[in-house]
Amino acid sequence: MPDDQQHGPTAMVSRNAAEHYAWGEGCDGWYLVQADELSVIEERMPPASKETRHYHRVSRQFFYVLAGVLTMEVENHVYALQGGEGIEVHPGQKHRATNVGQSDLRLLVVSHPPSHDDRVNDKP
Repeated sequence: MPDDQQHGPTAMVSRNAAEHYAWGEGCDGWYLVQADELSVIEERMPPASKETRHYHRVSRQFFYVLAGVLTMEVENHVYALQGGEGIEVHPGQKHRATNVGQSDLRLLVVSHPPSHDDRVNDKP
C-alpha cells in the first residue's frame, strides 16, 4: 500500500502556516504535527515567563531548545539548556519550563501521545 494511503500525503510544515495558540504569560505555540499518537509544537517564551508546574499521566515529552536558554525544573532538579540541547520528561514527572534569560526562548516540544488532555497541575 502506498504511504499516502496508509498515513496521508507527506507535506512540508512551516510555523508561518501552522495553527497558532497563545498560552501562559505572553507565550506562543504553533502545532507543527497534530496526530493521535504524536504532537510536535514550536513554542516561544518571552523573558521572565514560566509555566505552571505540572505532570502528565501518560504523555512522554522531549523539549529541544532552538534559541535562548530553557530553565527546566524536573522533580526538584533544575537544568539550564542552551540551543542544541534537549531534555526528556517521563510520564508522572512534575516539571516546569521557565525563561530567565533576556531574550525570547524558542523550543520544540515533542509529546507521545499528545499531552494537552493529559495535563495535571501540581498543587501549590
